[in-house]
Amino acid sequence: MTHAPTVPALEHAFDVVVRLGPLADHGRTRAGHRRIIPILGGQVSNGLDAELLPGGADWQLVRDDGAIEVDGRYSARTPGGDLLYLQVRGLRTGPPEVLAGLLRGDDIPPDRYYFRTVITIETDAAALAHLEHAVFIASCVRDADAVRYAAYRVT
Repeated sequence: MTHAPTVPALEHAFDVVVRLGPLADHGRTRAGHRRIIPILGGQVSNGLDAELLPGGADWQLVRDDGAIEVDGRYSARTPGGDLLYLQVRGLRTGPPEVLAGLLRGDDIPPDRYYFRTVITIETDAAALAHLEHAVFIASCVRDADAVRYAAYRVT
């Protein structure tokens, strides 16, 4: 007997604000047009409470078609002192003039571009181990000096 896969649902899990430092444009490397944006800090709230720690970064590749492959990696600490490692991978794309405006820090409505990510979390905290057994997707917004997203657990 063959069983059909279940249709996944989405359940809101948490919200994140990532404060960003200045972009470092590494130019065209062997991997492509590389940009690195440092993580200065931020906050996780509304379902999971933690402070984003400075020191992570978003390693981006700008594709020839203008789309940006996002690879963010950063740490967070809960109020109880537990550490979380978040890896955020995804895609930001849109019309060239919109992407250029985002790069300049213009206030662009999020319905003018596509910015979605997949989040995985690692931790050694037993009370938070359930986060390691889930995949989260996020709808993201790029502000001048921050990225905001709502993360949803794929059930």
